[in-house]
Amino acid sequence: MEENLLSEGRGAAAIVGVGTTEQGELPGRSGNEIAVEAFRLALEDAGITKHEVDALITCRSYGGFGIDTQIGAMIGLNPRFSATLEYGTCNFSLHLAVMAIAAGMATTVALTYGTNQRTQRRRFSAVADSAGDLEAPYGFVNIAGPAAMAFRRHQFLYGTTEEQLGAIPVAQRRHAMLNPLAIFKEPLSLEDYLASRYVVRPLRRPDICMISDGGACLIVTDRRRVADFRPPPVYILGAAQRTGLRHHRDPDAFLRPWIKGMSQELFGRAGVARADIDLLYVQDPTSVYVLQALEDYAFCSVGESGPFAEDGRIQIGGELPVNTNGGQLSESYMWGWLHLCEATRQLRGECGSRQVAGARVALYCSYMGYRKAAASVLGSEVP
Repeated sequence: MEENLLSEGRGAAAIVGVGTTEQGELPGRSGNEIAVEAFRLALEDAGITKHEVDALITCRSYGGFGIDTQIGAMIGLNPRFSATLEYGTCNFSLHLAVMAIAAGMATTVALTYGTNQRTQRRRFSAVADSAGDLEAPYGFVNIAGPAAMAFRRHQFLYGTTEEQLGAIPVAQRRHAMLNPLAIFKEPLSLEDYLASRYVVRPLRRPDICMISDGGACLIVTDRRRVADFRPPPVYILGAAQRTGLRHHRDPDAFLRPWIKGMSQELFGRAGVARADIDLLYVQDPTSVYVLQALEDYAFCSVGESGPFAEDGRIQIGGELPVNTNGGQLSESYMWGWLHLCEATRQLRGECGSRQVAGARVALYCSYMGYRKAAASVLGSEVP
């Protein structure tokens, strides 16, 4: 009798290929062209041809790019299953790929993303949202404003300091200096951080991600097929999502109280304990997200993320290395796609001087602002 992957869940699918394009400024190229290049690089890494891919998942990027029908036509695919998700939904895309495989709707899925958001220089948030918007009229037209308010609230409740927040971009810059793909490689000390200008007080320039061009692609397959691919598989052990229908009169709205308890569900589903996590990746449009993730997933007590980061525990060689690629603060701003690629390469032991010795389990958590959250546990083997 054929194994029922839908009921099995844990490790039903694995990442068997990753592709990352050059990052930074890629003038003269559309987001779709960059996504196709990332797809080609992922095929090379996986050791397959496009004819072995039977599903395609894309994410929209600024400028109208990223639609599955457009990219599928450029690649020359007629997939059994395809979909396009919204901006910044790489974790959600990974979950959709696992569900499609488990349901028997696909065997091997390509998840690809490309953007020219830097060289195109489109004005962000230039068009007002529909009636009922409680953010844009008050200046919340990008993520830095809500993140600054979240940190202010954290300071008020727990005494978190700007020096503690600064430990995050400083640590991630050290990681980026070991990463050939990273854009920002100049040394950044805590003194440099404190001397940098405020953008949205109390957030400084190093606290906020860059805008960059680039692309990334993952190849995900049914676990029964992993032997058909070149690299060692990285299994998707567990996944969880949450949506917070927040109320703006709640003073703690930006602290995401609706995420609490999600980690217990996630780790139970993945068959791991929190202590088993060797690597943490946080989609980080601002450094505040890293502070919040440390508490959201209970790596420290509520209110203790500042001292946790300040003590060096998030650096390579520390207790819980975070964003070993440099994150979106120093590597590149790909809406978290590069975090999944880095986690995969770390678990395959391919990261050279920034390799975390003995890494077997990674957690990647992502956020869509302060409304949605998703997390995935990846492992080099199924527990």
